[in-house]
Amino acid sequence: MTAVNEHTSLVTRGYPPAPRTGPVEVLHGIPVADPYRWLEDESDPETAAWSAAQEDLFAAHRSGWALLEPMRRRIAELVDTGSVSVPVARGGLLFNTVREPGRDQAALRVCDAGGHDARTLWDPLVHDPSGLTVLESWDPSQDGSLIAVQYSAAGTEDTRLVVLDVATGRPVDGPIERLRRSPLAWLPDSSGFYYVRRRPPEEIPGEERYHRRVRLHRLGTDPEGDALIFGEGRAMDDFYTPALSPDGRWLTIAVTRGADPATELWLADLGSGAPEAPVLRHVLGSGRARLDLVIPAGTGPHDRAYLITYQDAPNGRLESASPAALTGSGPESRSAVSDAPDPQLTDSIASSYPDSVPDSQPVDPPRADRSPSVLVPEDPEAVLTEVAALDGLLLLTRVRHGVCELTVHDPRTGDQLHRLALPGPGTVGSVRPAPDGREAWFGYTDHITPSRVMHFDARSAALTGWASAPGAPVIEGCVVRRIRYAAHDGTPVTAFVLSPSGRPDRPRPTVVSGYGGFGASIVPGWAAQALAWVEMGGVYVFTCLRGGGEEGQAWHDAGRRANKQATFDDLDAAADRLVAAGWADPARLGLLGSSNGGLTVAAALTQHPEKYAAVVSVAPLLDMVRYEHSGMGPSWREEYGTAADPADLAVLHAYSPYHHVRESVDYPAVLFGVADGDTRVDPLHARKMCAALQHASAAPAPILLRLERGVGHGARGTATTVDLFADVMTFLAEHLDLARDTA
Repeated sequence: MTAVNEHTSLVTRGYPPAPRTGPVEVLHGIPVADPYRWLEDESDPETAAWSAAQEDLFAAHRSGWALLEPMRRRIAELVDTGSVSVPVARGGLLFNTVREPGRDQAALRVCDAGGHDARTLWDPLVHDPSGLTVLESWDPSQDGSLIAVQYSAAGTEDTRLVVLDVATGRPVDGPIERLRRSPLAWLPDSSGFYYVRRRPPEEIPGEERYHRRVRLHRLGTDPEGDALIFGEGRAMDDFYTPALSPDGRWLTIAVTRGADPATELWLADLGSGAPEAPVLRHVLGSGRARLDLVIPAGTGPHDRAYLITYQDAPNGRLESASPAALTGSGPESRSAVSDAPDPQLTDSIASSYPDSVPDSQPVDPPRADRSPSVLVPEDPEAVLTEVAALDGLLLLTRVRHGVCELTVHDPRTGDQLHRLALPGPGTVGSVRPAPDGREAWFGYTDHITPSRVMHFDARSAALTGWASAPGAPVIEGCVVRRIRYAAHDGTPVTAFVLSPSGRPDRPRPTVVSGYGGFGASIVPGWAAQALAWVEMGGVYVFTCLRGGGEEGQAWHDAGRRANKQATFDDLDAAADRLVAAGWADPARLGLLGSSNGGLTVAAALTQHPEKYAAVVSVAPLLDMVRYEHSGMGPSWREEYGTAADPADLAVLHAYSPYHHVRESVDYPAVLFGVADGDTRVDPLHARKMCAALQHASAAPAPILLRLERGVGHGARGTATTVDLFADVMTFLAEHLDLARDTA
């Protein structure tokens, strides 16, 4: 098509003109075309003008959607249930967040041990009435006298940290910046905390979102002088999670590199040194697989600790070992103590890599507890996700084909004592024990149950409800079925089918949603958009694709890097099976995915455009050849591979949706959703792909771009959530003809 004819065609169809001026580069022998590279620069006036025109185009289409208002009303009712989070017990107080119905965001509150006399400590809507500030995380001190609050604005996920006095609610320290929802571990005396902070941006131009360091902050001091504890000399994309045992004796630092699930663990006994100078010892064997370490209060060097390991056990097993056994005679890393604010003054730090062992390192004497022992062996059908140590009991959380289980075990033998009766086939959130280990709280939800908090009494083994979402509605007319279907290669894949009757009574307009990446599990949870869709007569399906974590680390590995195509094939097989079984109308089949899921559905769009009537891709990765050049892309090389490697590039280019848009193809209706504050996945991906599809598609179905302002990839308020869900689901309703079933 000539430039003139292309321009005429775009204008005729209402699409803003987009010159195809980008290069064709030869990378490792592969010609790679990038016609819309100019759209990567959002500050370019031409890009801004093109984006503004796309906003106008989307608004014009949206104005004609007949189901928009009824869809919005129902989604608003379902989103506005309110919420309550799991409490953290500290110093005889309970801390949690509550969002009352009608409020855009949750507020942080404190109450007594019985759940009474609640008062608000920090409310994002008081801090910023515009609603653009969100509460990212909060961590009370061990005695409950102080609480660290982290918040971010405009969707950036770049957080500021302030410390509040719990008695008065007034700030007593901070703000500290250059954080991104930092893990935080308070010292037992509440004088300070370990946390993770990035280096100053002027020291790392172009890499400002990386180069994290674990530091110790003492209250009342300049954070620029915080003691450097760990991280100097390591890779720029290393992530650190510092944690302290409940009694504050043991400091652990978990290290992961980018998206690699392998966990490197470091352990220090703070009982034998100053918090500013912990002697961190490498946990033997760590760094080869995912690990989670739990050290109960009162644990000495030769007492029992608990380790979930996925080494040679992709579904996880539970081992017991003492801290001395875990560190053995491995290498150590000594932190540098310096009053200078310059983080470069760290030459005296011993190497933090496992192959460096200082000659002066003390070695524990030989003991009989050197070797870890298996307490709970791997279950080949269920993934062990968490262990919580209580007073005389262990609580183990597993996921079996997408549904959670919670079992009680003997901490000495590992024997299962009983299995807790959960409210339904749903999802168990993180278990939070009280400091004395006599009780614990955890969250529960499923597809038709909003979040609720459960309470477990370790003395009686009784499980009771503690709190529920304040405005939880009763859901009728939605039945959930968990099915197992065969992928194209015969592999069983789990899916959750939400429908009006619970059976394939007739083919209906169907939305299939999938993620399939980063070892993340698609487990049951309150889903307002799905419930609204089903109530209007449709079918909504959540698929547990390879690349996720629903079936363990082997499942993740089967859908990442060189195996990424398996993720897309599993989604394609789901569409085929739903049609064959009579759930889905093949002419009214749609896809919805976000982030990595946006990549997944876009790959399906380009590989099988004839199968779908509409596709929605929100905050997606789409140019997989250049994904490392923007957002948090460099952190994801272990998940996708790198274009710098010839073999990886061949894989990336083979499925990259942007590079597989073909001219004169009848593409379905497509909606891309992006947010201008997204610092994880740059909106450039959607801009380039939108332009490519608008140029290439021979079908009359629209290709649209929805842009949000003042929000990002992560936490958001209910108003923007409702707006997004309403637009996305109504777009699908328009192009899957949901009105026929609603009527």
